[in-house]
Amino acid sequence: MGTIIKITKIKRIIVQTTSSSHESQKSQCKQMVNEQYKYSALTSKIIGCAMTVHKSLGNGFQEVIYQRALEIEMRLAGINFKREFEMPIYYREYRIGTRRVDFLVEEVISVEIKATTKLDDTNFAQAINYLEAYNLEIGMLINFGEMSLNFKRLTNKKFRPPPES
Repeated sequence: MGTIIKITKIKRIIVQTTSSSHESQKSQCKQMVNEQYKYSALTSKIIGCAMTVHKSLGNGFQEVIYQRALEIEMRLAGINFKREFEMPIYYREYRIGTRRVDFLVEEVISVEIKATTKLDDTNFAQAINYLEAYNLEIGMLINFGEMSLNFKRLTNKKFRPPPES
């Protein structure tokens, strides 16, 4: 009986610590919002979700595990998205294949997930290629494989605004 009481108390402490750190994380995300960047509030929400996942799971899992966990967090945060969103790739107006971005958020931000010890140029090239191929202005590259969550906000320099109707 005494041991059960101690475990219960420990669980309460852990839960309280987790919820207070979640509040701290929300506060950090509010500080990350910079209105000079397009979709800053939305990218900050995505980063907050990713931080929650990384804090809970740490590093060392396969990419698909982080995708599934981030999917849950973004749903809980009320973020609209499509997972494994497939789009055609064109070359000189010929369809030459398809690619899948890990998440297409609110139809305006691509989110590419990695679980590697360090991001390299090929990871950035892939994320930028998705932005260009999908004609999206903003993207994110999030790496769960490092000791601390690593995230990059990317801008498509070749973005073409859609014609107004």
